Amino acid sequence: MEQLQKKIDPIAPEDISRTLESAYHVIFQGDHERIDDLLKHGGTLLRKAAQRFTSTQLILGIAGIAAVAVVAIARIQSQDDDNNESEGEASDVSTPDANAAAPKPKLSKVE
Repeated sequence: MEQLQKKIDPIAPEDISRTLESAYHVIFQGDHERIDDLLKHGGTLLRKAAQRFTSTQLILGIAGIAAVAVVAIARIQSQDDDNNESEGEASDVSTPDANAAAPKPKLSKVE
């Protein structure tokens, strides 16, 4: 029993903090370059935790990580779509429109 306990890597507080920090940067701050860090830190945390999990808990943990990845990817794509839409279309402003060029006369009462 003692040999089994020695083989199990303990989950360090640094593992949890690194994973949460990477998730914060990717999901809330939009720093997409840190997705690799998130996957690496999340995988390390899951590997260490999996040594203590039952098979059901392990499946739920993997599903949770997959759900976070899907949300992060969806958020990245929606931000990219918003950026593409905000650029707008180019138009020629060197020639005025025919309707905008003619000033409208002001009506006044003549006494």
